[in-house]
Amino acid sequence: MTLPRLALSVIGDEIGPSLEEMISFAHEHGLKRLDMRTVDGRNLLGMKKEEIIKISRALEKAGLTVPTFVSPLFKWPAVGKSAEAGKVDFAFDPKECPAEDIIDHAIEIAVILGAPHMRIFSYLRHAGFRPKHLTDGKTFAKLMTLAGNYDISIQLENEPVCNIGNVAELAAFFDPPKGESYEDELDQDMEAQDEEEEEEEEEEEEENEEGKKKEPSYLKPLVDIANAWATGERPSDTDIARLAPLVTAIHLKDRDLAAGRTVPLGDGNVPWPAELKRLLGGVDTDEVLASIETHCPQDGRNATARSIAGLRRIAAEIGVEVV
Repeated sequence: MTLPRLALSVIGDEIGPSLEEMISFAHEHGLKRLDMRTVDGRNLLGMKKEEIIKISRALEKAGLTVPTFVSPLFKWPAVGKSAEAGKVDFAFDPKECPAEDIIDHAIEIAVILGAPHMRIFSYLRHAGFRPKHLTDGKTFAKLMTLAGNYDISIQLENEPVCNIGNVAELAAFFDPPKGESYEDELDQDMEAQDEEEEEEEEEEEEENEEGKKKEPSYLKPLVDIANAWATGERPSDTDIARLAPLVTAIHLKDRDLAAGRTVPLGDGNVPWPAELKRLLGGVDTDEVLASIETHCPQDGRNATARSIAGLRRIAAEIGVEVV
């Protein structure tokens, strides 16, 4: 079986805080892509449009593309909920957004950067979370509508401090038990059930009329296997198999489990050759965006270089092309 190739990218601020450091590293290591999250310690979601345009032009001039706007969308407490999370890496307060509408601004940033992907979260972990706490309401509906309008895939990451923190929770969100979905909660009333059944019948009729399969959702799982291992989870074959057909992008880092810290890819305890092989074996696309999220701030530039070398070594071991 031929496994899909990996399109290598690095989250820019994992190299260093300044745009100049990110670009010089990319040129030094022959990178074509940089995912963007912060510049000079400031999250892009907190920047004005003019600042984003300046960053985008500098990257374009340097010959670099941006596969993902690594946004912090929904990495904050849900309305009316008390977050259980402690320290939150790359935390963001929506009040810091300079635009009137944060969803409009996030999508605009992705468009300016030319990013076909945008990362989101599932709110900081709180008691009694249900998928509808993320997906219900005008905010999420608007996000998905704009994603469709601008052809941007929305990548929902499993993040330990958030409600969807491991691979099992991610799989349950995207492939829930029979009779459940993030659009159809067990406790919903009969009226909502009837409406959904009518919608399903209409969708089936449309598919039959058009003679083709319904277009896929713009919401995708951003699988972060090392995040799962950091929580003590060992992702099951079943959960990986449930997610793999939907995967178009992954995050890569490694963990020293005894020390409880992140280390360069290939230097830790995550069995990456086996993990990559089983995930990529179920992917439906020919290419998966592989973004290195080094998470070694004490030595970001060197650790990222070691992570790139580690990925190339692991990919060669399992017969995967890195482009």
